[in-house]
Amino acid sequence: MKSYQKLTTAAPQPAACQVEEEGSAPMPAGRGKLAPWWVGSGLLVAAVLLSAITVWVLQQVSGGWPRPTLPPKCLLVPESHRFDCYPERRVVVTQELCESRGCCFIESPPPAGGKRGVPWCFYPPDFPSYTLESLNQTALGMVGLLVRRAKAYYPRDIEMLRLDVEFETDTRLHIKITDAANPRYEVPLEVPRAMKRAENPIYSLDFSWDPFGVLLRRRATGTVLLNTTVAPLIFADQFLQIATSLPSRFLYGLGEHRGTFLHSLDWNTLTLWARDVSPTESFNLYGAHPFYLLMEEGGDAHGVFLLNSNAIEVALQPAPGLTWRTIGGVLDFYIFLGPDPNMVIQQYQQVVGFPAMPPLWALGFHLCRWGYGSSNETWQTMKAMRNYQIPQDAQWNDIDYMDGYRDFTFDPWKFASLPSLVEDLHKHGQRYVMILDPGISSTNPHGSYWPFDEGLRRGLFLNTSQGQPLIGQVWPGFTAFADFSNPDTHRWWLENLQRFHAHVPFDGLWIDMNEPSNFMDGSEDGCPPGELDSPPYTPAVLGDSLSAKTVCASAKQSTSVHYNLHNLYGLMEAKATASALIQIRGKRPFVISRSTFPSQGRYSGHWLGDNRSQWKDMYYSIPGLLSFSLFGIPLVGADICGFSGSTSEELCTRWMQLGAFYPFARNHNTQNEKAQDPTVFSPAARTAMKDVLLTRYSLLPFLYTLFHRAHLQGDTVARPLFFEFPQDVATLGLDRQFLWGRSLLVTPVLEPGVDSVTGYVPRGVWYDFYTGSSVNSSGEMLKMSAPLEHLNLHVREGAILPTQKPGTTTETTRRNPLRLIVALSSSATAWGDLFWDDGESLDTFERGSYSYLVFNVTQNIFTSTVVHVSTEATEVTIGTLSIFGVREPPSKVLLNGQEKPFSYLDNQVLTVSNLGLSLSQGFSLRWL
Repeated sequence: MKSYQKLTTAAPQPAACQVEEEGSAPMPAGRGKLAPWWVGSGLLVAAVLLSAITVWVLQQVSGGWPRPTLPPKCLLVPESHRFDCYPERRVVVTQELCESRGCCFIESPPPAGGKRGVPWCFYPPDFPSYTLESLNQTALGMVGLLVRRAKAYYPRDIEMLRLDVEFETDTRLHIKITDAANPRYEVPLEVPRAMKRAENPIYSLDFSWDPFGVLLRRRATGTVLLNTTVAPLIFADQFLQIATSLPSRFLYGLGEHRGTFLHSLDWNTLTLWARDVSPTESFNLYGAHPFYLLMEEGGDAHGVFLLNSNAIEVALQPAPGLTWRTIGGVLDFYIFLGPDPNMVIQQYQQVVGFPAMPPLWALGFHLCRWGYGSSNETWQTMKAMRNYQIPQDAQWNDIDYMDGYRDFTFDPWKFASLPSLVEDLHKHGQRYVMILDPGISSTNPHGSYWPFDEGLRRGLFLNTSQGQPLIGQVWPGFTAFADFSNPDTHRWWLENLQRFHAHVPFDGLWIDMNEPSNFMDGSEDGCPPGELDSPPYTPAVLGDSLSAKTVCASAKQSTSVHYNLHNLYGLMEAKATASALIQIRGKRPFVISRSTFPSQGRYSGHWLGDNRSQWKDMYYSIPGLLSFSLFGIPLVGADICGFSGSTSEELCTRWMQLGAFYPFARNHNTQNEKAQDPTVFSPAARTAMKDVLLTRYSLLPFLYTLFHRAHLQGDTVARPLFFEFPQDVATLGLDRQFLWGRSLLVTPVLEPGVDSVTGYVPRGVWYDFYTGSSVNSSGEMLKMSAPLEHLNLHVREGAILPTQKPGTTTETTRRNPLRLIVALSSSATAWGDLFWDDGESLDTFERGSYSYLVFNVTQNIFTSTVVHVSTEATEVTIGTLSIFGVREPPSKVLLNGQEKPFSYLDNQVLTVSNLGLSLSQGFSLRWL
């Protein structure tokens, strides 16, 4: 690394500096001040400038449109590059308001449908910003001083900022901007600390000095990944804004929202503020994930994470460009350079944490509804599932099991047999999961409800700004809200769960309403006046208020005010809940949470909320689960068949087929609607549902291994096609199909009344999962037969999938023989692996209590290599080997040198059965 000179205001400064790594090309001589969006766009700007001057001259000559006269600097800015200077909602932006901020005003025709379009008020190229006054080298990177000499238009503008840059790894850059003089709230998230500076980063970093800007390039291609000179940096106490150009329009992430997986950049604003609302397009939903993945031209990928838990909005525009706005905290960015999308997500999780390994039973089928009405009715549904031998691992109850909707109680009349029901589940190798809400009933006579009395005594609830418990309203009526930012609350939560577990020995927990949700806005007394509840700028949140259907932003919590901690509420509850389950059961915790934040995969999974029994909701579940794969929360799924409204037999059959391939598979619906569990449908539909669940259960060894790889290194489980085919531009917008891992393609039917489905099959050989017949695709859309009883599944060439004879629970399935499916590549090779342990103990990999096998095929020889072994592997056998794509009929098959009988079909499938091999023993099988 070349040395840096300390730069002071007294010394002559270049307009731009380049941070040079060893061996990098020097900056071109004579490079002048970097004008906004000049980099990479010189011809465009020159052309626009010429046309702008022409229009301006014509104005002066003819007095014609537009009026009033606009300075050429405003006409210079193309529509797609107009960065919004007046983003406030519910305000008619006039020329007077706009120009009072020193910005350009040009009216544009409003878009159809009431959406926001081209901003009328936008920044001129010379709008005042910060200047980089000094830049000094540190052991890990650089530290700089930014100074703003002209006030911006939000109160308490911060004049001096500190810039910290750390070259943390060769593929990770950390840039942080904060107040140079005063401490500010920062997210209390544990992140790794770099110990040394990256030696060979695959990125290079430039700075514009005046105005200050960051320019980040990928070394291998020269692609500009970030250019923050496109709009001014604003850093006021409650309004922080930074914008950047984007190198392409292929942007994903930024949750939680309902929409296509690939975001539209057509003046689209995404708000991140946890909110209880049925998933609806354009609304801010249950969780907040300020992370995006962007695919560059040529197949490279990078990701950007803003570590900030305040209310955020991200404005996307067709330049392509992006603006981050937040109303608190600091600008703390991590940039991940990949270069492929799988690596970007792994690098992101190296910062926020890898997901927990779920228990095997969590990957079975779960059944729930709100409105069973009694434990006996719940029990009847379970018995019907067993009677039809339909796989089920877990039975759930919604809030109707509670006594008066109060946590840690059960209805002594309607659910009197609940303890016996749970005992029966356990006898059948099944599990019980119940719902919990964070709102604690506050109206019971003193001494009659220990959770509230004890929480009040210990001071464990959110307080008003006056220091009294904040009272809202949720299902039990008036409620106080547990403060999970307080470690003492975690202990109280554990004690409550221990007391309840002594009566109802639950196995997992479903934490709902944890945005936190409130049926009131703020509290029973509203919210006090002030800039926490009514900030100078309110992002585009549903309800136009931070307290809409939640608690007051001014509410006091142990570590900060709710204004800062709101988006962390679900994460903090999940952490407390997972910890309590470990202490109570001594096994891997199973937690499903509605509200989420980065790092939550370490503690819980997620379901996509209160969807509807509609075909479009089934489709939208795929972008939802793919987005949470990006966010490091692989245990994700939607309510199969839909939560609200009434499903149909066709919709529920198709949804059960799709849902059988959600990583987390649960059928759930609401009260006062007809039942939708598999047992209530016609024999044909019921059989189709049973068959697809048996298919899921047969794939559990493969799925479990995918979760091991997610836990170990951050691989995705449900995976977008472009992750495996990043150079195939046809995959970049696909969100009606997905992969399990790298090798199982799922193509569901998402429309009514059809018996075929059209799906994209990437280039290469793919095999029908059920028959082994091959499809050789050039990378094309193919029409596939899809009668109501059939889900299309294809295995990618070169893969080996470990499968198992399915049972009706994971406990029975895991004792059955394995079947290994080999999908030969065009060069007759294949690879696969298997992770195996007892399915529920804590830290089996970390303690070495597991088995790991690698399977390989080359030159007509299948080899199973035992890399690591534990006692569980001795209890399981490999029964069958099915090899797809064997082009010539073999004359003989040798197992460890001994001849074995086999079958060979015309569709080139070789099968060797009755192997009876212990999983703990390596072996080889050869065909001649």
